[in-house]
Amino acid sequence: MSEPRTGDDGEGITQRLPVLEKDTGDGTAPAPSATAYDPSAAGGEDGDGGHGDGGRGGRAGRFWSARRVPAGIVALLGLAVAGVFLYDIAAVRAGRPPMRWRRSLARELAERPLDDTWVLAGAALAAALGLWLLVLALTPGLRKVLPMRRSHPDVRAGLHRDAAALVLRDRAMEVAGVQAARVRMGRARADVRVVAHFRELDDVRADLDQVLADAARGLGLSRPPRLSVHVRRPGKKG
Repeated sequence: MSEPRTGDDGEGITQRLPVLEKDTGDGTAPAPSATAYDPSAAGGEDGDGGHGDGGRGGRAGRFWSARRVPAGIVALLGLAVAGVFLYDIAAVRAGRPPMRWRRSLARELAERPLDDTWVLAGAALAAALGLWLLVLALTPGLRKVLPMRRSHPDVRAGLHRDAAALVLRDRAMEVAGVQAARVRMGRARADVRVVAHFRELDDVRADLDQVLADAARGLGLSRPPRLSVHVRRPGKKG
């Protein structure tokens, strides 16, 4: 098992970790445990409504973000507005005059024309806020987490984009002739840019295509990324 990490100099490093085995008494060692991304901590359900393929090698939907901060802000604002209006209505029912701001708001809404600048600005702000809330409600979020294949119906796993990019970068650096490599990982594509300082570029590209294709399949993603490999010579100094 290997774990990607970042060194003090900012370069990606892949470090092999030891595997600890516990004696079970019958002379056999237990199977290594799997680390799963907890869907309940990220909103819970698949992008396809939670009905992902539970068979071995099946595809899983994206993770949905809980979006607790926007939900909390909307809830607090709604509670504050409802509380103020409820207090004012109760005060009027008790025989007290309505608040000055509510009388002023009612007068402004009754007298201002619809093409007024402030009315149009308020309507545009309300429409933008509503559109933002609809986008948050209808999109999964968590774009940095790539879903992995489901080998068990009750277990979901995800891989962070940066970790996947670091694995592909380390595999590219193992190819003979590669001086530097940079990987940009997207949801469906991995853009690999390599600098080769010896060997023919076609030979380096052929080895990279094979090595990176094996590495991409080895990531265990639900949708293996398409590879875009670019190989060039180092630029001239000075």
